[in-house]
Amino acid sequence: MDPQTHSTIRQQLVERRGRLQEWIAGGMDRPQIARLLEEVDDALDRMERGTYGVCVACGEAVEERRLLVDPLLRNCLDHLTTEQQRALEHDLDLAWRLQQELLPRRDITLAGWEIDYHYEAVGPVSGDYCEVMPLADGGMFFSVGDVSGKGIAASMLMSQLHAIFRSLGNLGLSLEDMMSRANRLLCESSMPSFYATLACGRAGESGEVEMCNAGHLPSLWVQGHQVKRIEGGGLPLGLFCSGKYRVDRIRLNPGDSLILYSDGLSEATNPQLEEYGLDRLSSLLVNLRSEPPRALIEACLTDLRQFLGDVPKNDDLTVLAIRRQNRSAG
Repeated sequence: MDPQTHSTIRQQLVERRGRLQEWIAGGMDRPQIARLLEEVDDALDRMERGTYGVCVACGEAVEERRLLVDPLLRNCLDHLTTEQQRALEHDLDLAWRLQQELLPRRDITLAGWEIDYHYEAVGPVSGDYCEVMPLADGGMFFSVGDVSGKGIAASMLMSQLHAIFRSLGNLGLSLEDMMSRANRLLCESSMPSFYATLACGRAGESGEVEMCNAGHLPSLWVQGHQVKRIEGGGLPLGLFCSGKYRVDRIRLNPGDSLILYSDGLSEATNPQLEEYGLDRLSSLLVNLRSEPPRALIEACLTDLRQFLGDVPKNDDLTVLAIRRQNRSAG
């Protein structure tokens, strides 16, 4: 187990033991409290003996991301009890429902822009983050990100990002301030092993766009017969509370588009172990430069399927397309 993860889990267990002991000292000696205290003590004892995180059924490692959520687990995913399987299925179903509710509306027009996206989880829930929302100044905020980890833990962090940015979006902040505050809030409220890469921007009807990148893949600006990469140099959100983020300012002409995506697109690998890559994506986008966002995304997905052949997707996939409306539109 990673030393940082081990330290984080041990701290959780020590804090829980202290809380349980306080409840018992206060007269709460219910059997459930006593049983939980025994389980916490047993987990701490296994940490001292070096056997913590080992599945009692097969001797293999229990998944670290699951231990971070529930440090008392003693079975890996392949050897869950019947009760644990039912609980996991219920949790996954609830997480999926919550995640769907958090996604932005599809195929919308906002602040002079046409917007659409594709959001696809490789498992029951996704660790990708996708956001489009109006801002207090009449513009809009848009973003695609990827949080660390997989499964429910990742989807919970994605939900946290939604809450943070939707709260900050109503305060009239600059993009620099929004990113700095989001980074600090995520850093202070999540475990050290959790972080998120993010490409985002804010745009208004004038066509001026502010772009910021926190350790994410470059955004693509489709301008006429060329595709420009908007790189980023910022650290992922949640790593260091004092992180600072650079903002690039560009102006899109009517008909220009921005494409934000997760690595489920650019790093998808075919049977020959070749990555889909930004060169192939950029060539496709040039040929589709006059298409609206929905048609552009569908063409990207079709091309990706052809590239992959029979190879199944192994990562969450998000593509967000934003196109400045032509002056005659609307």
